[in-house]
Amino acid sequence: MLDYVTGKVKEVRDKTITIDISGFGVALLVPKPEAFVKDIDVTLYAHLHWNQEKGPALFGFEKELDRMVFLMLIGCSKIGPSIALTILSKFSAGQFLEIIAAQNEKQLSSINGIGAKKAEHIIVQLKHKVQKLLASGEIKAETQESFVQWQNVSDVLTSLNYSKQEVSKAMLYLTEKYSGQNYNLDTLIRSALTYLSSPRA
Repeated sequence: MLDYVTGKVKEVRDKTITIDISGFGVALLVPKPEAFVKDIDVTLYAHLHWNQEKGPALFGFEKELDRMVFLMLIGCSKIGPSIALTILSKFSAGQFLEIIAAQNEKQLSSINGIGAKKAEHIIVQLKHKVQKLLASGEIKAETQESFVQWQNVSDVLTSLNYSKQEVSKAMLYLTEKYSGQNYNLDTLIRSALTYLSSPRA
């Protein structure tokens, strides 16, 4: 099984880069081609995907977590590698995990080709897989800590018998207000409860 590729970047195109590997030019689809510079040595985590109509396509990722998220996405029904790559071109793997943890359908649906229904579909299918990934210890500490914080808020609201729709609205409100800031769990929960008891909820 192909796990990673190492070589020198020879070409950077719109969606792909070409790496010279011992005299062979290997093209890889990557989330952010603009992040690569010609004639620089790189190592990319790889995934070989087979499409029945188009044949094989090789995808490359700078971090193993990026590849993990990509594989989770294409494991969702009706989500292909093109959409998965588009998501990772806009959000880092860590940001995407936070979106799933916070059930932030609005942020996910901001990507071209992903409407509200598809965003909800992705979140529903991946929430438990992301929890499992967290439990595996394969997420770096800062991403793990952020994920746990949002997940705990969601779990507390659910335990208080708020509906899925109410929890989703509250999580969207919290992520818009507190994303990227360090707040303790009590503050986030109090803010969520205040929001849910207000007329705007």
